[in-house]
Amino acid sequence: MPDNAASPITPRHALAGGLLLAGLVLQIVQFTNLLPLAHAVGYSLWLATALLWVDIPRRTRRQAGVLAALGLGLLVLARTWHGASIDWPGILDGNTYVVAMLVGVSFIGLIGNLRGRSRPAGKALTGARGMLGTWLGVHLLGSILNLSTVFMVGDRLERRGPLTTPQLLGLNRGLSSAALWSPFFASMGVVMTLAPAMHYATILAFGLPLALVSGMLTVGELSRRFELADTAGFSLLPRSLLMPLSMATLVMLFHYLITPTLSIVSIITFLLPSVALLSNLPQGPRWTLRRVYQHTLTRLPAMRGEVSLFLCAGLLTQGLSSFITAATGSTWTLFAHFGPLEAVTSFLAIVISAVAGLHPIIGVSVLASMLDLDAGRQTLFAFVALASWAVGTSVGPLSGINLSLQGRYGVSGTQMMRQNLGYAAIMTLLVVGAILVMEAGL
Repeated sequence: MPDNAASPITPRHALAGGLLLAGLVLQIVQFTNLLPLAHAVGYSLWLATALLWVDIPRRTRRQAGVLAALGLGLLVLARTWHGASIDWPGILDGNTYVVAMLVGVSFIGLIGNLRGRSRPAGKALTGARGMLGTWLGVHLLGSILNLSTVFMVGDRLERRGPLTTPQLLGLNRGLSSAALWSPFFASMGVVMTLAPAMHYATILAFGLPLALVSGMLTVGELSRRFELADTAGFSLLPRSLLMPLSMATLVMLFHYLITPTLSIVSIITFLLPSVALLSNLPQGPRWTLRRVYQHTLTRLPAMRGEVSLFLCAGLLTQGLSSFITAATGSTWTLFAHFGPLEAVTSFLAIVISAVAGLHPIIGVSVLASMLDLDAGRQTLFAFVALASWAVGTSVGPLSGINLSLQGRYGVSGTQMMRQNLGYAAIMTLLVVGAILVMEAGL
């Protein structure tokens, strides 16, 4: 069953949705230090995942299961073979920060549609302008709203007929390229956790131009390969940009002035659901509670695929890190120095593993567990991780975006991979060049 398919609301789904909401609330409470509950967030999220396990698409379930089994197996080996001290109660904590952020971001869906007052976000265009509108719309909105934007834009385009290959590629590349720079993206959440000393301004200076090149490449390539005269695109109206730009401003305001001790991931986790609730309160408390209740019953359980993948990848990271530390006595690292050659090699390895079917979060997490980076090397690592995520998710047949397109619109992940191979090759060359330039200036 695809993640976004309508499922009957059963007590199991309701309980799972409540546990995901509880995980979000508990994570927010942790920021205040008022009620320290060790591992409570992880337990809530994992229990919700267990309840929804049978509903996760088979391929995603298989991949998540393998990750969890490998992680748990490595922890057992680290303990039995090398006598490592394992914090067993805390082994489920990996990537819970990111999952809580994703749950919080999902509440943005509660903004709009207030008592039927929503207005269309744009009108359809055709040709190269339409394709540019599709890429730009998904990219800008997706930089904050993540995967939900693909469905917002894709469903609007589908009103004119089944989505065509260029439309699907526009959705795919528009979203995946946002991983290069957006502070709201799940990729950034993972990277900020793994490389807390990175310089975001440097990432933005390299990532945003690369993302814009991705858009130009997409429009030019698809205009050459396909006849776009009758292909509907998406056009943003100025008011459609108000919400994402306002959210970005609020996040920066909190980060630099109001709560400077909190990471951007933490700020997003509590700020986006708070804004969503505040936007509904003028309609009355009962209206607001009813919308939160429906969101908890329907939208949160529908996140089961991405939640399970992130949690299981976090368990793998903990297992691999513990095993390597135990086996090498904390003295072994993959590279003695993380320079341009090592960065390019790591980027290529993660992208190739994505083509083979692994989500880039796995490659990024494994790489981080095998490196010992000082503060000066963390920005380069962060860029490698974000770039490999952006390119890898576009071409990887089992990436979240391609699985979502498959479940929603019926396109196979293998087809998306084949259609994106040329794009991924060009982006790879550009990323390698950016790594060399960045290293020269660091």
